Amino acid sequence: MKYVYAFHEGGREQKFLLGGKGANLAEMTKLGLPVPPGFTITTEACNAYMAAGDTLPEGLMDEVADAMRALEADMGKRLGDDVDPLLVSVRSGAPFSMPGMMDTVLNLGLNDDSVQGLAKQTGNERFAFDSYRRFVQMFGKIVLDVPGDDFEDALHELMEERGVAVDTELTAEDLRGLVTSFKGIVQRVAGVDFPDDPHAQLGYAIEAVFKSWNGRRAKDYRRMERIPDDLGTAVNVQTMVYGNKGEDSGTGVAFTRNPSTGESLPYGDFLANAQGEDVVAGIRITEPLDAMANDFSECHRQLLDVMALLERHYRDMCDIEFTIEQGRLFILQTRVGKRTAMAALRMAVEMESEGLIDKNEAVLRIQPAQLDQLLHPQFDPSAKYEVLAKGLNASPGAAVGKVSFTADDAEASAAAGEAVILVRPETSPEDLHGMIAAEGILTSRGGLVSHAAVVARGMGKPAICGAEALQIDLARKEFHVVRDREVGGVVSPVRITVREGDLISINGGTGEVVVGQVPVVTPEPTGPFGIVLGWADEVRTMKVRANADLPEDSLKAREFGAEGIGLCRTEHMFLGDRLPTVQRMILAETPEEEEAALDALLPVQRADFIGILEAMDGLPVTIRLLDPPLHEFLPRHAEILGRQVDAFIQGLGDPEADRLMAALKRWEEANPMLGTRGCRLGILKPGLYRMQVRAIIEAAVERKLAGGDPQVEIMIPLTVTKSEMVLLDGWVREEAEKVFDAKGLRVDYMVGTMIETPRAAIVADEIAEVAEFFSFGTNDLTQMTFGFSRDDVEGRMMPAYLEQGLLPVSPFEQLDRDGVGKLVEWAKARGRAVRPDLKLGICGEHGGDPASVHFCYEVGLDYVSCSPYRVPLARLAAAHAALGEGGPGTTA
Repeated sequence: MKYVYAFHEGGREQKFLLGGKGANLAEMTKLGLPVPPGFTITTEACNAYMAAGDTLPEGLMDEVADAMRALEADMGKRLGDDVDPLLVSVRSGAPFSMPGMMDTVLNLGLNDDSVQGLAKQTGNERFAFDSYRRFVQMFGKIVLDVPGDDFEDALHELMEERGVAVDTELTAEDLRGLVTSFKGIVQRVAGVDFPDDPHAQLGYAIEAVFKSWNGRRAKDYRRMERIPDDLGTAVNVQTMVYGNKGEDSGTGVAFTRNPSTGESLPYGDFLANAQGEDVVAGIRITEPLDAMANDFSECHRQLLDVMALLERHYRDMCDIEFTIEQGRLFILQTRVGKRTAMAALRMAVEMESEGLIDKNEAVLRIQPAQLDQLLHPQFDPSAKYEVLAKGLNASPGAAVGKVSFTADDAEASAAAGEAVILVRPETSPEDLHGMIAAEGILTSRGGLVSHAAVVARGMGKPAICGAEALQIDLARKEFHVVRDREVGGVVSPVRITVREGDLISINGGTGEVVVGQVPVVTPEPTGPFGIVLGWADEVRTMKVRANADLPEDSLKAREFGAEGIGLCRTEHMFLGDRLPTVQRMILAETPEEEEAALDALLPVQRADFIGILEAMDGLPVTIRLLDPPLHEFLPRHAEILGRQVDAFIQGLGDPEADRLMAALKRWEEANPMLGTRGCRLGILKPGLYRMQVRAIIEAAVERKLAGGDPQVEIMIPLTVTKSEMVLLDGWVREEAEKVFDAKGLRVDYMVGTMIETPRAAIVADEIAEVAEFFSFGTNDLTQMTFGFSRDDVEGRMMPAYLEQGLLPVSPFEQLDRDGVGKLVEWAKARGRAVRPDLKLGICGEHGGDPASVHFCYEVGLDYVSCSPYRVPLARLAAAHAALGEGGPGTTA
């Protein structure tokens, strides 16, 4: 197997073998651009190294030695030579861009002999020793694991001793002494002498780059970007060129278009007499790219020509690193540049109009996650802040507010004009009014499909769930976080307390919790947003609906392009000022009391459905009959018990509390997820489902009388047998006929079910004999297929599973193709074998995940449904699927 390729041997189509950087260096070499020569060690070598337990594969260093001899012959220099030394950089280069996530070593080949040769060749002893001290510092940190601060401290001590403000004012003699100091630090901390043999240096550096593939920051970045762990990184060994040889030299980073705004003008930073890390690390204040024309006019002109050539060649905005060495321009690397969501949209639209790309490619250029950035507030990218704790990024967006620990307090504070963050161990339907009032929600328990997460996403509010570092004391209305903090060089645990009314900031996109106010910016979707989504709609074939429970949510969903409601959860209509009536129904001791409570609920349910059907006029609306167990509508056990204890202490009775406790004990279950919920509840409380059906059909008739076009789909939850479906379908049609007879008008409607258990999927053919549509409830189907309690595993177990590679991604974030997906495929095939026109969709949160949307397209579902603010993402993802992109293993 060949492990090493010279730059002239490769091309950009080999990015999975040569890494993105190596493939692009090879491509630019083929284009005849001034690229410093070098060679690339393949990703296959990295994977072989890791597979062998961090041992270099046999024959690799022989190939490296051959490639180095060829490079020495090409350059007319020799590595480590004391007269005219060849120096190289050793850089990582993964198949997908991972900026700053892996390691780089510059100036490799310097030792006490070659530094003298560098000084002679350049006539600049200061430059030579500055390069040497940088090499020792970088090699010590990257290869020998010496803390970077140890070197920085020594540098700043010397600067203070010499009375200089910047390191460029240090003399050659100062830097010579600093090299000796740095080597002493290496010996003291790493316990080894700094290696003088350049070939040994090269071997160590190659291993360090391979190891950095599995470094913490690289693994975290891959998990965030969903980059597979088995790709490996290439290693690029490239001849060094220097931008710090004097005032006729410099270095910079350029973009062919503005990566922040998308404006079609060259953009970048430049520094005279500097090396690349000075620009990237922000060590010195840079100048704008245009300023380069003042002192480097010819190089500036050449650079603009290169930028134009590369943008035409790659048909995209390019990010270019360059160096000027004594008046000569060199291109060190290029890649398709990272950009903001706003810039990506503008570039896609303008490049289409310029003829660089067509509409389909413009659609593919935008990643669904980028649209999310334009629909929610974000922390200001320039803000500096310290993260107190991290949880699960349950609902995107950023919010700042005063801490409230109860829904009532949050509502009261919001009514007084204060911005609040609702902080709870977890939320329940009883907390809805506080969630509505809050700017954001923070919980210490729960996962990505917990109540807090699902409701917050539906509202478009930021939420962080499962922030387990928070120790919440509801009685004292405060929470504590214990974290390590360094004081005087000593790391010790510090307990930080946040009390009610204290200001915090949360970032639901990253899961970060911050004490105090972090500046927040709200992006505004511009014209290109609508243009690109319009192009996406032209190519996609799968419909996109929304999960919405209220008329205002439905209007927002339609505004974002939803083509109907895929899930209207009627339980959310039973909260707020209606909760006492619901509790009257639960507490009813006679049929008459229950009927009276249901009669009171009927008109408000009907009004809700009228509003939703009006908002979605002409589009299908799937309304799920009540699903959760009844105890969720009762106060918590501790609250009722507290009332009973207070009454006992005062020598008084509290009959209502006693009745609530009796009802709670009657309806509370050890495992309510598998208990009396869904259609089982309907069978035990037939009056409840009949009331809901009557309200739905009456609303549809009223909308038709008003000239509307109601398209009603009544969904029965949690059916697992055909007999359940036959019974409840009969009730629905019986109630509908009663309304039609009373009103003298008929409306079309459908009756279907939610497939959310493995059994329902397996016997889908039997259920489809009755059901006219299936909606896959993939949240619960995932729970029951894996045997995971979603609220428990997301915060505690899932991070360990992901860290150890036991799962590639949380199955609650991305649909599990091999298990849950097989059940969906089976149910689709069995169901349509019985009923060819069976309508199929999913209504779990997977409906807004791009990879899951792609799966739904592949298996032939009619639609996906997601929260309103994820509808644009799903529309784009569905277009990507139709265009053959966005499947498993793809990344942004």
